[in-house]
Amino acid sequence: MIIGIDLGTTNSLVAYYTDEGPKIIPNRLGKNLTPSIVSVDGEQIYVGETARERMLLYPDSAASVFKRTMGSDKKYRLENRFFTSEELSSFVLRALKEDAEVYLGEPVTEAVISVPAYFNDARRKATKRAGELAGLKVERIISEPTAAAIAYGLYECKSDAKFLVFDLGGGTFDVSILELSGSILEVRAVAGDNFLGGEDFTNVLEEMFYEKNQELQKDELDAKTIRYIHKQADACKIGFEDSRVSVMSCVIGNETYEMEVELTEYEKRCEDLLERIRIPVKKSLTDSRLRLSEIDKVVLVGGGTKLSVVRRFVGKLFRTLPDTTINPDEAIALGAAVQGAMKERKDSIREVILTDVCPFTLGTEVSVERENGGYESGHFCPIIERNTVIPASRTETLYTIRDNQSVVCVNVLQGESRFASNNLLLGELNVEIPKASKGQESIDVTYTYDVNSILEVQVKINSTGKIIKQILKGQQVDMTDEEIAARMEELAYLKIPPREQEENKLLLLRGERMYEENLGEDRNIIEHALQKFEAALNTQDPAKIESARNDFREFLEAWED
Repeated sequence: MIIGIDLGTTNSLVAYYTDEGPKIIPNRLGKNLTPSIVSVDGEQIYVGETARERMLLYPDSAASVFKRTMGSDKKYRLENRFFTSEELSSFVLRALKEDAEVYLGEPVTEAVISVPAYFNDARRKATKRAGELAGLKVERIISEPTAAAIAYGLYECKSDAKFLVFDLGGGTFDVSILELSGSILEVRAVAGDNFLGGEDFTNVLEEMFYEKNQELQKDELDAKTIRYIHKQADACKIGFEDSRVSVMSCVIGNETYEMEVELTEYEKRCEDLLERIRIPVKKSLTDSRLRLSEIDKVVLVGGGTKLSVVRRFVGKLFRTLPDTTINPDEAIALGAAVQGAMKERKDSIREVILTDVCPFTLGTEVSVERENGGYESGHFCPIIERNTVIPASRTETLYTIRDNQSVVCVNVLQGESRFASNNLLLGELNVEIPKASKGQESIDVTYTYDVNSILEVQVKINSTGKIIKQILKGQQVDMTDEEIAARMEELAYLKIPPREQEENKLLLLRGERMYEENLGEDRNIIEHALQKFEAALNTQDPAKIESARNDFREFLEAWED
């Protein structure tokens, strides 16, 4: 059986699929939520509620919110030992695995694990390694909003529709736009903030508490007291779910410190956080080329969406009542379990094709010519842009910038900065080329990206025809080199430049023939139509090309009639 795991910033869950649908597996304490907290006591490692209680008593022995630094070199000191986020996450995953085995009464070795849609390659690889450290074969890393969409059964809707999944967890925020067309659930765009979540809304109340009780100086308090105040701030935040006024009370030493907060005052203090939410929403709509009015349904997932301040803001932002029929805490784990059942090809699951997108742009480093005739290195050249539907293949032609240049270094980069050094280096190819005057030699750099997170980089030396290839495996790839080669062979059709694809070539030839057959103003009209189609081909965007091809075909047919 393949279980589904939501590895969250503040809480984690595990689920499995039954004939009645996906179900959450309770932990050893009978609760659905397992706090993503780890505490060390000598050689003993505690996870969940026990770790949370120990954190209040022995703050130096525990760690939380470590998902935010997944994939980085940051280490957490617990007593006298140091752990990476990857290792701490593996302890949480192992606890969930053990709880599932006890509940199901059988060994569990395979899992689908969810991650924020905006996690880059390093973060996803670290999540997969955490699963492997926990003794799990990670069948798939699934984006959290996609898992939520599956949980809501969006793929079972009767008609085509567009959905926006608003996912605010304890430490990360994602917004994804998905489009259902027949049996295909396509991710149109993703955006997010890996450092925005429910914890930040707790921190606002914590800051307000210190401001009101200025005799308490945070830098003068011990770690245990600071952790206690944070816990009370979290309780105050939850208090707004039932009332427009919430009270925060802390007993420190022999003194009781209190703060009464009205919802409107709290909302005002959260304006900066709410503005940070607005930015990815706008970005995802822009990238998907959709207007808010074209979204058919807004779905809320993640514990952070239970906050009244967030729900009020979302209602105003989208001008509609979001769908919250599934517990926001549980939707992602349930969806991951359904994805696991799809992998197992369960008979009761409707087969659905899930398409995904590149959350970050893939490109390479280039030098840019300046007005003085010199070149400035370190610039980023996008090849496959973010939110391109995958699988995809794109080509850029690059030229030499020095006389007798004999080597070109192709750095494979992931990110959005215009400067190469600010983006993530995935690999590099050093390609030897014939010596010639600058600008005389060129290479075609082709990136082909697969849904299995396999990136093939192909460099063709145009003067000799020689081709060099390199495969970069992503976070969840357990395929052999032979299987990868076979998969890339299947995608060979993507590598044919749009101009050379037969259906496009045919239309271009028809256009050229018609231009030669006509004269005067008629030629200008035909040339304009040709240029418009060629401009679409140059974008290498399949959707734009298909639309332009249909328009150009209709133009040719109407002209010939």
